[in-house]
Amino acid sequence: MPELPEVEVVKKSLEKEITNLSIKRVKIKDGNLRYKVKRQDIYKIKGLKIKKIKRRSKYLLIFLSNDFIIIVHLGMTGKFFIKKKNKSKQKTSFYYNLQNGQEEKHDRLIFYLSKETKLIYNDVRKFGFITLCSKRKVFENKHIKKLGPEPFDRNFNLDYFVKYINGKKRVIKDLLMDQKFVSGLGNIYVNEILFFSNINPKRKISNLKEFELLQIIKNIKKVLKKAILFGGSTIKDFKSSSGKLGEFQQHFKVYGKKGHQCSNLDCKGKVKKITISNRSSFFCSICQK
Repeated sequence: MPELPEVEVVKKSLEKEITNLSIKRVKIKDGNLRYKVKRQDIYKIKGLKIKKIKRRSKYLLIFLSNDFIIIVHLGMTGKFFIKKKNKSKQKTSFYYNLQNGQEEKHDRLIFYLSKETKLIYNDVRKFGFITLCSKRKVFENKHIKKLGPEPFDRNFNLDYFVKYINGKKRVIKDLLMDQKFVSGLGNIYVNEILFFSNINPKRKISNLKEFELLQIIKNIKKVLKKAILFGGSTIKDFKSSSGKLGEFQQHFKVYGKKGHQCSNLDCKGKVKKITISNRSSFFCSICQK
């Protein structure tokens, strides 16, 4: 599933390619996504201009004229393609062995935009969704309203961390995966963050010291910034609209590295794999205490 860095890269790609274009029409090839696409919503956005694109957690928010917002979640396999006149299809999201146009059978919606541009939403497993919301009600949306602060927000700090965990009995891996605590993190990056913080994913949050909380906050920001710089990561290839491959997976220290030697030069440990809340967790049992 795309996490914050991948969605941020998609956002930047879409900002570059479709901002200020108008929606001429929308073709629904298959509206049976996680939530069925409403035809009445599609009629409402015809003729509207794309004003700006933002990201909130793992959601894309496409702001339109007339105060509408298209909320997009990519699910497991959702992706956007951009097709311009006389140019090849540009990829802005994940793709899986795309070749010879075979991916077209998974195109679900096609937005026909001005300047002879098409924005194509493609989703193999159809776990993603596209829905319409008014600007004044966006923070009442069930997917948006319960999200915690963004990792780069000023209020995501030690004071917030200490107050949030007070009296709670959870392990740190579960907490960091909780979108109500901090939004945008997923399994890949939480594994890496805890490695850099020298903290075992099974540690109880009640046992963490303040300096360890500070390390986690610092490494959340550091790992995410680096991932965005490298274009994101995934088990499959990732490309931005410029054609740049996502390369952060080449910098993984523990994720997917079961049995590998720990990357810390002064450590003789090996990466172990366990399951926490049905998610794979990778860590060095020597470095991470």
